[in-house]
Amino acid sequence: MSQPTHSHKHDHDHDHDHKHEHAAIRGHAHGGCCASEAPATVNLGGKASAAARLSRFRIDQMDCPTEQTLIQNRLGKLAGVEALEFNLINRVLGVRHVLAGHEPIIEAIAALGMTAQPLDEQGSASAETDAPARKPWWPLALSGVAAVASEVAHFSGLAPTWVIAGLALLAIVSGGLGTYKKGWIALKNLNLNINALMSIAVTGALLIGQWPEAAMVMFLFTLAELIEARSLSRARNAIGGLLQLTPERATVQQADGQWREQDAKEIALGAVVRVRPGERVALDGEVSSGQSSVDQAAITGESLPVEKAMGDKLFAGTINQAGELEYRVTALADNSTLARIIHAVEQAQGVRAPTQRFVDSFSRIYTPAVFVLALAVAVLPPLFLTGAWFDWIYRALVLLVVACPCALVISTPVTIVSGLAAAARKGILIKGGVYLESGHKLDFLALDKTGTLTHGKPVQTDFVPLDPAYAKTAEQIAASLAVRSDHPVSQAIARPAVEAGETLLEVLDFQALAGRGVRGSVNGQVYHLGNHRLVEDLGLCSPTLEAQLDVLERQGKSVVVLLDSHGALAFFAVADTLKDSSRQAIEELHALGIKTLMLTGDNPHTAQAIAAQVGIDQARGNLLPADKLQAIEDLYAQGHRVGMVGDGINDAPALARAELGFAMAAAGTDTAIETADVALMDDDLRKIPAFVRLSRQTRAILTQNIVLALVIKTVFLAMTFAGVATMWMAVFADMGVSLLVVFNGLRLLRK
Repeated sequence: MSQPTHSHKHDHDHDHDHKHEHAAIRGHAHGGCCASEAPATVNLGGKASAAARLSRFRIDQMDCPTEQTLIQNRLGKLAGVEALEFNLINRVLGVRHVLAGHEPIIEAIAALGMTAQPLDEQGSASAETDAPARKPWWPLALSGVAAVASEVAHFSGLAPTWVIAGLALLAIVSGGLGTYKKGWIALKNLNLNINALMSIAVTGALLIGQWPEAAMVMFLFTLAELIEARSLSRARNAIGGLLQLTPERATVQQADGQWREQDAKEIALGAVVRVRPGERVALDGEVSSGQSSVDQAAITGESLPVEKAMGDKLFAGTINQAGELEYRVTALADNSTLARIIHAVEQAQGVRAPTQRFVDSFSRIYTPAVFVLALAVAVLPPLFLTGAWFDWIYRALVLLVVACPCALVISTPVTIVSGLAAAARKGILIKGGVYLESGHKLDFLALDKTGTLTHGKPVQTDFVPLDPAYAKTAEQIAASLAVRSDHPVSQAIARPAVEAGETLLEVLDFQALAGRGVRGSVNGQVYHLGNHRLVEDLGLCSPTLEAQLDVLERQGKSVVVLLDSHGALAFFAVADTLKDSSRQAIEELHALGIKTLMLTGDNPHTAQAIAAQVGIDQARGNLLPADKLQAIEDLYAQGHRVGMVGDGINDAPALARAELGFAMAAAGTDTAIETADVALMDDDLRKIPAFVRLSRQTRAILTQNIVLALVIKTVFLAMTFAGVATMWMAVFADMGVSLLVVFNGLRLLRK
């Protein structure tokens, strides 16, 4: 019966470097798709200055790792810039600097052909620049018509060469100037991105007289990029759309008692807000009047409405269904539970999964290697094998088109972001792609008992005074000690006296004894109130007492003993009720091949009884926090990949040591959302097997995408050497596989 300890979760001390990477991420998400999540922070050398500040910019053109390299090289030469934080999936750049203003940074990025929009502390751009303007559709349509006309004129043989060339140039100019501009900037900075490769390939095709093909390649590339960007925006909108769940205005009680509508962002803490049936709750709060049922699916993923009455919590974004409610605001608009969920998922996008790190490393080697290979194909066969120059140059140009690693690069972030968004919709808050992906490895799950498997609200079932004449006094002393603790077992013992309105005694020198109970002085006498372990530690156990306790413990009850300096005075039996979902959750975990272990401070008999009721494989009782940590260490020593489930505050050492820490019922709890790897927004344990299934689906899709991209590129490389691949076929292959992996990743949003 220990006091809960408020501890922040520390980085794991085993092979989880991603924890340290996670700690470095502080980017806000705004807009953006086609991207790979780059390393969180890039230090540019030199010692960090205490005067440095972090400024964030949204850069709509920053959507590939090659843009990151361009920016990194450019800002690395700018005096006063110390470090960069890249969040490419959201197109947000963080710059740690000692500059007086933003202008030098904005100018340096503008020199790369990009526009940097400063973000405020909440990560928002100004209203005038919040959404990038849509490009007109007609230039692309003109490009397509001209490219098709050029092909038709070429194949018909009826038009002169200058007409074919003119139509081709019209298609390239109307549809490809943006590609050429970005390609030229990349080449000036010795960077081989897709725009540089396409610019070289199209220019080479023009120089060898392949006019229709050059036009069709540029049109298809531009069209595919547009489709890809529109498709990828679904992943971004899956998170950003959550913001629309909260109404912009709410009905607030004024000082004169009147009710008036106000902007939600202007409503202060403590204000009283009214929400009618059918309306969404605008701000987090606590019900002060009324009774109703509320749909909390947006926050907790619960399928059924939850009854709300006076004193219950309300969350912004939820829907009031039945009756009118009045509530007192407990969090400002930008600090609501929903806002923290959105911010946590946005930050999570900057924590790269292992697959993403592999893909980024691979692409940095792959693209230059294929570029060198293309040069060799263009030059060596004509020089040494008497091949035709134009034929081999054409094959080299096809290779350049195939060389782009975009399909590989975008396959991972869109899948990870889709998985994070799908989980958030189910009330599962995952703190990074690395945790989403690593969930598929779990084969053992350790679970706390109170509040995880049980409701965490135990009730007193038995009171046995060892001296009947002393019964009332013993009960009063026990309640006086127990009411000072916020542990559920203590509260169960104190509740009868509190509800009866009995007068409690003054307690001096109160002390919580971790994992064992409490002690305090009442009327000058020191008393202990605690579990079986405390009795043994004090040396006050006896065979008779042992036998009495054993009877209740074998019934699955937790026994708490009141002791003075001479021995036991009375004992209380407390029982917690199992959640209806616990047994089903354990069955689902077993079906997934995951074994379970219950860790509890309760006596071993209670632990075994509860474990038997829910079907848990193993149970350990009488555990202190350090003992629970040791239990996790033991599982690691046996070669298991271990997860730990707790309330996000208690059991901090075990939660931190586990490969994945799951916090239960995190809605409205700042600490749980901040510290857990995975936060379950309600107390439904079935969300853990749902998380494991989602993790396995994500891993499968990541593997499918990588294999698909590599196989298709390998096939086209072979076709290119065989001389049967054309440039427009290469564009179809490259951009086609990019679209395939995007759509494959987006499947997670439909599950």
